[in-house]
Amino acid sequence: MLLCTALCAIGAEKVLGNELKQLGFTLSAPETHGGYAGRVRFSVPAWEDLYRANLCLRTADRVFLEAASFRAEDFDSLYEGTYRADWQDFFKKNVRVTVDKVRTHGSRLASEHSVQTVVHKALSKKLCDSFRMVNLPESGAEQAVRVYVDNGLVTLGVDTSGEALHKRGYRTQGGDAPLRETLAAVLLHLALWRRKLPLHDPFCGSGTIPCEALLYAYNAPPGIGRSFALENLAFFDRRRAEDVRRREAEKIRSDWVVRITGSDIDPNAVEAARGNAERACVTIGRALQLTGRDGRIERPRFTPEDFSSLKAPWEEGVLLGNPPYGERMGGPEAAEEVYRTMGVLFDTFPGWKKGFITSHGDFEKAIGRRAGQTWALKSGKLDTYFYFFGETHVNRCGT
Repeated sequence: MLLCTALCAIGAEKVLGNELKQLGFTLSAPETHGGYAGRVRFSVPAWEDLYRANLCLRTADRVFLEAASFRAEDFDSLYEGTYRADWQDFFKKNVRVTVDKVRTHGSRLASEHSVQTVVHKALSKKLCDSFRMVNLPESGAEQAVRVYVDNGLVTLGVDTSGEALHKRGYRTQGGDAPLRETLAAVLLHLALWRRKLPLHDPFCGSGTIPCEALLYAYNAPPGIGRSFALENLAFFDRRRAEDVRRREAEKIRSDWVVRITGSDIDPNAVEAARGNAERACVTIGRALQLTGRDGRIERPRFTPEDFSSLKAPWEEGVLLGNPPYGERMGGPEAAEEVYRTMGVLFDTFPGWKKGFITSHGDFEKAIGRRAGQTWALKSGKLDTYFYFFGETHVNRCGT
């Protein structure tokens, strides 16, 4: 059994945990008593399942394979614990290992730089001793190791993802402050969107939300068009990995009716969204060919249009968007002015559920509506809030 850790936006741990369980993975302690912010631990029976996690997870930013877990209150015990790990089972002789990040909390080992240095030294020494070399050649692929120290408990993880998992490969144009693909997938889960419901993004930007809805609707693995750092580890078997990829591609459905649309006041953003969606559809089409199938994936429809002129094309659906805020608007006052006029969407989309993500803490006051549910989400350095409105709303501000 292999122990793993998946990273996600802070506040999305429950969503990621549910997704892991839906994929058939088993959650591990400390998830049974709350877990850690932005991390969910789980176990898999074999490395092929670890490959499947990278391939299929929509809401995870990275996946780490735990190489060791031990208690350390000083640097001597940190070195010894790191050295005891079987690093030779993970890395090839020519690996270039980097300890890319260290996170410490409530520990006497508070210096992240010192922890980084000690772990790298012990790891390199173990590899040299195991491979009977004086120095590592470091001519091969770079592999990252991450260190977490929580109240004296050290966890060493091998990065199996490489590039962050939000980099699906379809988005080559981003625009200003684009929403991460993994965070967009979190919003779709929180909104309980299902493929039978129409979905419209009135602030589509580069089309991240519609593209993620597209992958979800057709049951396409989000990582089907990219590679992973796992492929450079010592135990990787390409033939078995291709079997996993093919089995997941067989689950793609191209015969469902899906109604995904988007709009934006900026014509350049609309063109970017169309291009990104086209690449996502081409990727799905290539995955279908792995299974000997041909099927056209219906492209999302994007239009250059201001949200104030929109009309609901169907009686019910989900309106999901990332309205402009902060630097994108030139300041909070300009953003609030947009939010005040967004109330029109409740009139023009009366039977639709609505969800908006913004960094503005007074969004409900500005829009004049009280959300049925609100989630605080932190992706990267930005604190955001996702406000979700059901079909009935409590008027907060008398508008």
